[in-house]
Amino acid sequence: MKATLVIPTLNESASIAHVLRLFWTAEFEANTTIFQGNPLDWEVLVVDGASEDGTAAIAEAEGARVLIERRPGYGRAYKTGFAAARGEVIATADGDATYPVETIPGLVKKLLDEHLDFLTGDRFAYLDRKAMTTEHRVGNQVLNLFLGVAYHRYVKDLPGGLQDSQSGFWVFPREILGKLHLTSDGMAFSEELKIEAIVHGLKFLEVPIQYRERWGPPKLSSWRDGTRNLLFLAKKRFELAREDRGLAVVSLPNGEKQRAAP
Repeated sequence: MKATLVIPTLNESASIAHVLRLFWTAEFEANTTIFQGNPLDWEVLVVDGASEDGTAAIAEAEGARVLIERRPGYGRAYKTGFAAARGEVIATADGDATYPVETIPGLVKKLLDEHLDFLTGDRFAYLDRKAMTTEHRVGNQVLNLFLGVAYHRYVKDLPGGLQDSQSGFWVFPREILGKLHLTSDGMAFSEELKIEAIVHGLKFLEVPIQYRERWGPPKLSSWRDGTRNLLFLAKKRFELAREDRGLAVVSLPNGEKQRAAP
């Protein structure tokens, strides 16, 4: 089976080599242990936002395939990466060393063994206090609270609810992308992807992960990006409400639920 790790980057020269080496080491170990006899054929796809610090060249030297995406936006980078991915399974991480990329092969095994459709990481379970400013942490919790209330009818059946709506650490079969309606090109892409997976009744699981202090200065503006995400969540909820008035939810033979015209 072929798998793809998609990493969006923008001026991550200080950390990208470390991230890729950590992943390749874990990939080799997994293919000689948990995937022994049926190793995964991994590609790493770095979607670089025209970095000016040599990030793309470093990533290529470390074995990644690099795409330059000059159109701005976190979601835009992922859309480009997903379209270009060759793997049957897709995993994601950031290039700033915050996510535990060494756990990805094990999470892919969990996805396959448990026949999951979407797996996402909860950064707050083992959060390094240096990894988020207080402002960023509060902003995330506000977004999580709003999503839990506004989208209660969709997330109420998730074990434990959805603890981290903003996490960018995911593992899923590429085939599910054809079922999802993804519109955001910005940071709200993280929450939209999860919402779409949940709304479409996919087998969804959130797992605790470590979240570490980033290498290099932060690029997010907690209040600006948080406000945009909050507005997006509200807009998305109104759109779903309009759709729900014209759609029925039907159960499929395999247990999945699908929204369809009545």
